[in-house]
Amino acid sequence: MSPLRLGLARGALELRQVLRNRKDLYTYLATPVIFLGVASWRSDGGTPETTQLMLAGGVGATIFMFGLITVPQFLFGDREDGTLLRLRGIPGAMPAYLTAKTVFVLVNILIAVALLLAGGSLVLGASLPSSPARWLTLAWVITLGIAAVVPVGAAIGALLPAAREALGLYMMPVMALMFVSGAFSPLRNQPAWVQHLASAFPLRWIAQGVRSALLPDSAEAQELAGDWQHLTVLAVLAAWTTAGFVLAPALLQRMTRRESGSRMSERETKRLARTAY
Repeated sequence: MSPLRLGLARGALELRQVLRNRKDLYTYLATPVIFLGVASWRSDGGTPETTQLMLAGGVGATIFMFGLITVPQFLFGDREDGTLLRLRGIPGAMPAYLTAKTVFVLVNILIAVALLLAGGSLVLGASLPSSPARWLTLAWVITLGIAAVVPVGAAIGALLPAAREALGLYMMPVMALMFVSGAFSPLRNQPAWVQHLASAFPLRWIAQGVRSALLPDSAEAQELAGDWQHLTVLAVLAAWTTAGFVLAPALLQRMTRRESGSRMSERETKRLARTAY
C-alpha cells in the first residue's frame, strides 16, 4: 500500500478505536457538551444576539483548542511511548502516520463543530446560517481555520520538550489567548495592545468569520473595523496555513531524527523518579 492509502486506513482504524472505547469517546464529546451547558447558563435571559455570539465563539474556540492543544498532546504521547521511534526506521511510515493523524484530527473537529451547531440550534435556540451564501462562508472559514491551526499545532508539538511540564506550561498562554481574542466578548472592549496581539493570531479571525455567518448584518457594527472583513479573514488564515505547512513537515522530521532509544529510556527514568517521589 502507498503511504497515503496506509495513512487513510490507519486514520480510519484510530477513529474506530475511539468509537469502541467509552472513555475516549466521552473525552472527545465532553468539550462541545460542556460548552453547550455553560452557554445555556450564560445566555439564559439574554438576547438572541448573545446566544449567537456564544455559539460562534464556541465554534472558533473548538477549532483553536483542538489544533493548538490536542495535536501537540498527540505528538507528546507518541514520543513518550516510542511510537515515533519505531516508525522512524520504516520506509514511508512517517507520511502514513501524518496522514492518519490528519484524518483523525479533521474528523474529530468536524464532528465537534457539527455537534455545536446542532446543539446550539436545539438547546440554545440559536439560528443557523439563513442563506446558502452564509453556509458557504461558514464552510470556508471552518476549513481555512482548521488548515491554519492544525499544522501550527503539529509544529509546536515538535518543538516542545518531551516533558509533561512543558506541555502544561504551554497550555497556559494558549488558554489566556482564547479569552482575549474576542471569541466570546467584543474585542473593542480590550486595550489597544491586546487588540493588536489578538489580531496577530488566527482565533480572532476564525471567530469573526463564524460570526459573519451566524449573526445578522447589523452585528458587524460591533467589530473593530465595523465590517466583517472577509478578505482580511481569508488573507490572515491563508498566511497561517502557508506558514504551518512549510514549518510542520521540517520540524516533525527534525523531531523524529533526534529520537533515540537512549532518549526515550532517559525520559522514562525521569518519569519513574517523579512518580516515586
